[in-house]
Amino acid sequence: MNEKYIPLYRKYRPQKLEEVVGQEHIKKALKNAIELNKISHAYLFTGPRGTGKTSTARIFAKSLNCKEGPTITPCGVCENCVDITNSTPMDVIEIDAASNRKVEDAQNILEKVMYAPVNSRYKIYIIDEVHMLSTTAFNALLKTLEEPPKNVIFILATTEVHKVLDTIKSRCQRFDFKRITTDDIVKHLRYISDNEKINITDDALFTIAKNSAGGMRDSIALLDQLSVLDGDDAITTDDINNLLGRLSFDTLNSLADKIVNSKPQEAIEDLEKIYNSGNEPVQILTNLMDYFKNLLIVKNCRKEIAFELTQANDTQIKSLSFQTENVETHQIVFLIDKCADYIKELKLTNNPRLWLEVAIIDLANLAENTSLSELQNRIARLEGGATNISGNSRSYSASPIQVSAYKTAPSPVTKPEMQKIERTAKSDNDKQIPKENAEQSGKITAESIEKFENKDEGTNIKEDNFSPVPMSKHSESCDIATLWGNLLNNVHSAPTRALLKQWANPVKIAPEETILTMKNEIFLNQVQSGSKKQSIVDAVNALFSQENSNVIIRLPHADDVQVKPVAVSPVEKLQPPPKPKPSPVMKNLEKEPEVSQKEVEELKDDVQNNESASASKIAESFHSDNVNMVMEIFEGKVID
Repeated sequence: MNEKYIPLYRKYRPQKLEEVVGQEHIKKALKNAIELNKISHAYLFTGPRGTGKTSTARIFAKSLNCKEGPTITPCGVCENCVDITNSTPMDVIEIDAASNRKVEDAQNILEKVMYAPVNSRYKIYIIDEVHMLSTTAFNALLKTLEEPPKNVIFILATTEVHKVLDTIKSRCQRFDFKRITTDDIVKHLRYISDNEKINITDDALFTIAKNSAGGMRDSIALLDQLSVLDGDDAITTDDINNLLGRLSFDTLNSLADKIVNSKPQEAIEDLEKIYNSGNEPVQILTNLMDYFKNLLIVKNCRKEIAFELTQANDTQIKSLSFQTENVETHQIVFLIDKCADYIKELKLTNNPRLWLEVAIIDLANLAENTSLSELQNRIARLEGGATNISGNSRSYSASPIQVSAYKTAPSPVTKPEMQKIERTAKSDNDKQIPKENAEQSGKITAESIEKFENKDEGTNIKEDNFSPVPMSKHSESCDIATLWGNLLNNVHSAPTRALLKQWANPVKIAPEETILTMKNEIFLNQVQSGSKKQSIVDAVNALFSQENSNVIIRLPHADDVQVKPVAVSPVEKLQPPPKPKPSPVMKNLEKEPEVSQKEVEELKDDVQNNESASASKIAESFHSDNVNMVMEIFEGKVID
């Protein structure tokens, strides 16, 4: 009972190179260096924590200073080996650079370097966490590291080699320690468990190895912590999850199933149970992100590789495979990315539960909104495609106009209207008659009068029988840029129209819904309420000839497509806007008096007289002024 308890990671620290787990390339290099007597003056050991850097440095020092050495198999019983094992050597000095990082500490080392070893072959300095030394301390060691005194060896160990000066690294032989594989960790943990009589399952050992991130020291420390739970029943993965605050696979599977199937209400209910069990918000999202990672591996890798990467059993792999049928790869990647973003928010906020609930609801909605069919439909709408990928497209057609056969009498034709008909007929004849007959193009024959009468009869429809054209619903194939231009023209408020042109972008313009985004939150608040919002709604109502249009104004999203405004030339910008032309007013054809046949004959005579007068004026233009004056006085004419 009085014997002091030694932690397992210290009790099972390797004492020979063969006992170091993994790192075969480093063990081979050091053995060859000892056998070939090629001992360098400075070494740099770098790699993740718990991979054996300091232990290898001690073993190497023991191999060099052993009474039977230098040897690759130190005896372990001589004075030097025992002192190094007990961490009380005189000629092997271990320095923690994290607490001895000043230039004065480096100078103290340099003062003692000059002394020869007391009872060993080499004086060895093991500087742990060497990257913590200050720049001045590094510079103080530079010359000594390059050309140290005889029988002095420096072994530098660090986990962050990028912080070590390049001038230091260039003076050392560098050895990179790799992360220890999961299989090697599990084998070593099983060896320790059997020696210590710890009853633990293989699945639990795999969980320990995965949680240690390739570090043997962390794995042994966790096994030591679990050893106090040893009893009649074997230690399981659930015991490890409870000890570490991790969520079980079944709990994560249930929560992920609600998220993947877009059930935010049920997902919140599961979250409430998980949170009330005492789990931390960051740990919940971290475990959920790790679960989505396993889901991504199972969906995209073969079963053999999935077993190796996820370390899941057959039942768990089957559950993951079944769940992958309802989710796509890009959705899983998106969920992992959002989990990482919310984990950052949770670490900074003062209200983690609020952000945790927001994260779960957001994730549950993202799974539905990011489905491939939804994205394809959105792209089709933005690009102006009329085809609905999901097959739910609806076509609308306008019924033909029903024209009544009822005819009314032609309305009387006034002189201005006849002049208009004359100009129209003349322009039509100019297109059809050759140039040599252009002088005859101004004639209006009886056929043109007949056409005019027939035209009147065709357009003179009884007002009661007139059926207006039904408005067809807007097609998705219409260009959104054109709709955006029409919508801006319908905004009567000039400030609102200018604000929309400068800061707004259309995402969707349709009869059922119109979505606009504002680039600035300040302007968003201005147009979300008040007269500006109403003017936009009125413009949409006028655009689609409907009432109470659904208009949504929000901030931009990452997937919104920017609609480029129609380019306007500088000349067009300077010109004032054209005045709107007055729309033609339809006369009430039923109330017009009938035109008698006599009036039609008189109208024909007037047209012929006007034609003769115009012909004579053309002829007069070929005579001199005197001739024309005489003809006018005596009302004469020229005879050929």
